[in-house]
Amino acid sequence: MSYLYLIVRYLGLFLALVCGCFGGLLYIPEAVSYALAVLIEWGLSVYFWFAEAVLIWRLYALYNRSKWLLYVLLATFLPIVALEIGTDIYLYSRRSAFSVKEIMTPDVRYCIMSFKLGPMIPIYTSIPVICYDIFLVVLAAVILAKHLKERRTVRLRPNAYVVMIVRYHIIYFVLNLTNQILLVVLWVDIPAPVKSFSELFVSSAPFILAPRLIISIWDTHAHSECAHVSTMFEDCVCWTLPPISEEHEMDSQIII
Repeated sequence: MSYLYLIVRYLGLFLALVCGCFGGLLYIPEAVSYALAVLIEWGLSVYFWFAEAVLIWRLYALYNRSKWLLYVLLATFLPIVALEIGTDIYLYSRRSAFSVKEIMTPDVRYCIMSFKLGPMIPIYTSIPVICYDIFLVVLAAVILAKHLKERRTVRLRPNAYVVMIVRYHIIYFVLNLTNQILLVVLWVDIPAPVKSFSELFVSSAPFILAPRLIISIWDTHAHSECAHVSTMFEDCVCWTLPPISEEHEMDSQIII
C-alpha cells in the first residue's frame, strides 16, 4: 500500500510538471510536443489505474479483508485497464486521430493539442469507467450505512476514519466524473476558451486533488495515537474498531 501512495503522489507531481511545460510556458518543437502530449495522455491513464488500486485496497480493508470482494473488484477492474489501453492506442497513439499543431503570433510560438475525431468513441469508452466508479461508491456507502447502524445500536460515535474514507470516495468519484466529461469535451468542436478550461482542469486537478484525498487519510492516521500505525494499511484495526477513547468509554459503561 505504501508503494501505491508513493506512485500516486510522485507520478502525479511528474505529470503536473510535464503539463505545465506544455503549451506556451516555453517553446518546444512540434515533434517533441507531440511526444509530450502522448506521454501526458498515457500518463493520465496509468495514474488513474494506480488511484483506482488505492480505492480498491481501501474497500478491501473496510470489508475486513474479504478475499472474494478483492477478487471481484480486481476481476471487474482488469477489463477497464484493457479498455483504457486500447483507447489510448486508438485515440492518442495515431497522428490521424491526435496530434499537435504549432501556433504562431507576433509575440510567441507554441504548440497545442489537436483532436481530429468526434466525441462518440471517448463517450463510449468513458461509460464503463464511470460505471465502475459508481460501483465503488455504492460499496463504500453500503459499508458506511452498516457501520453507522452498528454504532447506533451500541450508542457509539461513528469511526472517524471510516467516515473519512467514504467521504473521499465520493469526492474522488465527482472529480473523476468531471475529468471524464471534460476529456470527452476536448474532442468536440467547441470555442477555444472552453477547450482551454477543459485542458487546464484535465492537466492539473487530477494530479493535485487526488493525491491529497488519497494521502490525507494515512497522514491523519500517522499523527494519531494508534499503536498499530506502523502496520500495513489493511491490517490496522482503526478501520473496523472504535478509537481507543471510545473503547474506554464503552468499558466504563459496562463497569457501571
